Amino acid sequence: MIPAIPTLRFTDSNNFFLMAGPCAIEGETMALQIAETLITICESRNIPLVFKGSYRKANRSRIDSFTGIGDEKALKILQKVNQTFGIPTVTDIHESHEAAMAAEYVDVLQIPAFLFRQTELLVAAAKTGKFINIKKGQFAGTDAMKHAMQKCVDSGNSNVILTDRGNMFGYGDMIVDFRNIPEMQKNDVPVVMDITHSLQQPNQSSGVTGGKPELIETIAKAAIAVGCDGLFIETHPDPSQAKSDGANMLPLAQLPDLLDKLLRIRQAIL
Repeated sequence: MIPAIPTLRFTDSNNFFLMAGPCAIEGETMALQIAETLITICESRNIPLVFKGSYRKANRSRIDSFTGIGDEKALKILQKVNQTFGIPTVTDIHESHEAAMAAEYVDVLQIPAFLFRQTELLVAAAKTGKFINIKKGQFAGTDAMKHAMQKCVDSGNSNVILTDRGNMFGYGDMIVDFRNIPEMQKNDVPVVMDITHSLQQPNQSSGVTGGKPELIETIAKAAIAVGCDGLFIETHPDPSQAKSDGANMLPLAQLPDLLDKLLRIRQAIL
């Protein structure tokens, strides 16, 4: 059973919960259309949903890469998703001064994997009182996540989610160590598997991140089989036209079939 997180209603069902949405907020119409489709898909399957979207991409490989449509504009779109559909939203922050700003608009503040050791960032996020989703660094073991979580707890906020997104395997590839899920669950917080980012192939010669989306189903099935509490999946109606990380996103039309398969696995292990 997923640990209780009452304000986000992760315990509304005995299913895993889903954090899903586009990599970046590209515009209001796109965000609302994706959110509405996700709600339709998840409500019919009794899967709690958190809508995901980055208001700014701060860690691009090239200086000319898309970074966002403007911080306040994108955050207001995330807020509109919440107000229109009544679902919680999550976005990532990169510097401590962003925490209070983003907290005015979203329900969950996400700490990127490369920044999970940044004490000032974790403390600032925790002090907003929002839920904090901390992604495990690709370079780190699960023991390190206990300390990242404790920084939030010591700052007065125990509403923490831990997310795995693979471990670096050489310079440009990643593998998923599924032992990470039960190890992080020992901290008595929800543990999420970030499916799409664990299939990234960063630092390509072109300066554009690659990916292996054909393995999304494989990684998702394995994560549910070992008992993860939630999944993180970036999805887009047409990943080839996405302005950020399209190479490893799931086409939105493929999500229903994937979730049906995952629900069968979930039922089998209960």
